[in-house]
Amino acid sequence: MKAQQISGITTPRGDPAWAREYNAILQAYEQAGGPTAALRSGRVAAVVVSANRVLGVVTVPGVTINAEPLPDGVQAQIMVAPGVRLERPVHLCFGMIAETGVQRIVADYEIGAGAQVEFLAHCTFPNARDLRHIMDAVVRVGADAHLRYTEAHYHGPYGGVSVEARAGITVDAGGRYFSTFSLVHGRVGRLLIDYTADVEASGVVDLTSMVYGAGDDDIEVRETVRLNGEKARGLAKTRIAVRDRAHSRVFTTAEGNAPGTRGHMDCAEIVRGAAMAENVPTVIVRSDEAHVTHEAAIGSVNRKELETLMARGLDEDTAVDVIIRGMLGRL
Repeated sequence: MKAQQISGITTPRGDPAWAREYNAILQAYEQAGGPTAALRSGRVAAVVVSANRVLGVVTVPGVTINAEPLPDGVQAQIMVAPGVRLERPVHLCFGMIAETGVQRIVADYEIGAGAQVEFLAHCTFPNARDLRHIMDAVVRVGADAHLRYTEAHYHGPYGGVSVEARAGITVDAGGRYFSTFSLVHGRVGRLLIDYTADVEASGVVDLTSMVYGAGDDDIEVRETVRLNGEKARGLAKTRIAVRDRAHSRVFTTAEGNAPGTRGHMDCAEIVRGAAMAENVPTVIVRSDEAHVTHEAAIGSVNRKELETLMARGLDEDTAVDVIIRGMLGRL
């Protein structure tokens, strides 16, 4: 079958079903906050996946993308060549339009020494009622390389999504890895974040998670940062709000395993209604020249801020929502 170009991505010619699915997943991508104009341009590296179908791949010089379907998902390998510095982010679109099903993404990211790149990933399940999304990722950041990974989720209004996001991250000497995970629009459903990062000498890891749970949503965040090389630095930052009957559990571990390492865990949670939030930090230090700290705050919204917004005409629920979204950095 011959191919044709649809919005910069090659698709099979004469396959209207393919085109309809591509357009539907891009609409869902936009709901998750994705910049569809950039994705449609064909001038940025991108992968578009719906369920277990690879709808499109765009590559640019210095970036290699291999994506193959699995029975229940997609296996993808993304490599950035050493020394490459991309001006535009690499766009990743993963989602399902169906109400039920399973999507498993097995992803391997290889960032070459000295490279600089940003990934924008949007995972969207707008109609989900009984759907499972599994992400198993391996991330390798080469020496003196710099990777920024931003992942935003949209799960629709029903709370029918179960997400399991696991990642093993390795940062070589002088490398830098910054990641942000956000799920603040639509119902969460069930969410498990399980990240482990190993950082070598003078490397940096910064992990940020922002989640807003409601109804009977269930949220669990497990993050481990192991600072193995001298002067390595790490931060695990969590911002979670839960209301109604939602439940959140945060387990963070920071290890200072070498001289001059600096680690910090920062957790802030807001609880409303009959919701419950738990935080369990673990600090491990194996060098008398390492320094690891932790701070946590769990409670209600700031009363003064709430009264100020209500004095300006907002009802209490709306005012609380504004404060929470401000904490989550979405205003």
